[in-house]
Amino acid sequence: MKTLSLKINLLALICYLILTTNGFAQQGTVTVNQDKNIDVLLDLKKEMNKTDNSTDRYKIQVYSGNRSDAEATQSKFNSTFDKWNSNIVYEYPNFKIWVGSFTTRLEADRALKEVKQKFSSAFIFKPKKEIK
Repeated sequence: MKTLSLKINLLALICYLILTTNGFAQQGTVTVNQDKNIDVLLDLKKEMNKTDNSTDRYKIQVYSGNRSDAEATQSKFNSTFDKWNSNIVYEYPNFKIWVGSFTTRLEADRALKEVKQKFSSAFIFKPKKEIK
């Protein structure tokens, strides 16, 4: 008697699972209606990111230290080299002088060769991407 009751319960469970999984299945299609200009804007954005992404550029660091020496080093750099822009950047705990924005490593190496004649501790680096 127990085995018959167990078989009936097992059969009922299997039938229930089969019926419920197939009975509530949903199928459909999704249609997205969007303006054609969105694709054009996305393509323009991709192009702008390729050509104007300043985080993919190389920079030269000329100095790292206190503020007064950083300002003095920047004015000395600006009077010596007028080809490249220099910026004072504060990264705790130092002020740094970053120079240029070079698209290729070769371009940065050529500039570094000139800069090292006056600033021997200069080196090339890629700035980290800022998280906003």
